[in-house]
Amino acid sequence: MLRIEIKEGENIERALKRYKRKHRNVKVMQNIREKQYFTKPSIRRRREVQKAAYIQSLRDQEDI
Repeated sequence: MLRIEIKEGENIERALKRYKRKHRNVKVMQNIREKQYFTKPSIRRRREVQKAAYIQSLRDQEDI
């Protein structure tokens, strides 16, 4: 559970921004989406390799 302590005289907008950042960093929603269905480890590895290859190709294009 995420807890955000609001300091004396702190703006509520700033506290909300801190909450959203913590929520995103903990990756709560991403974990929920991943665990909705089972993916085989081989498929998970294949996707990681494809993602790495895609990112590498983008970096290669950037260098040219």
